[in-house]
Amino acid sequence: EVQLVESGGGLVQPGGSLRLSCAASGFTFTNTAMTWVRQAPGKGVEWVSAINSGGTITRYVDSVKGRFSISRDNAKSMLYLQMNDLKSADTAVYFCEGGGRRGQGIQVTVSS
Repeated sequence: EVQLVESGGGLVQPGGSLRLSCAASGFTFTNTAMTWVRQAPGKGVEWVSAINSGGTITRYVDSVKGRFSISRDNAKSMLYLQMNDLKSADTAVYFCEGGGRRGQGIQVTVSS
């Protein structure tokens, strides 16, 4: 069974940083491109970032370029999203996706 479990969210002040983690199991993580998406209150799901299976190619939505960094540890079946210089507009539930599934999500709130 595919499982994706996010962690690392929370409340942070504008300009702060958080690192999200996603623990993957139930599929061949090393062969799977992974994605982070988010859903802000009252809005639809927004694609945020993606990384290829080898971790050599990354992509970002324009609004997070230069602030967010996606990475992965294939030996540990872990996906990460380092988020710096956070803004109130980044407030959302963040989900990792891969193996045909989406995790349960983790809340990130940026507020003073």
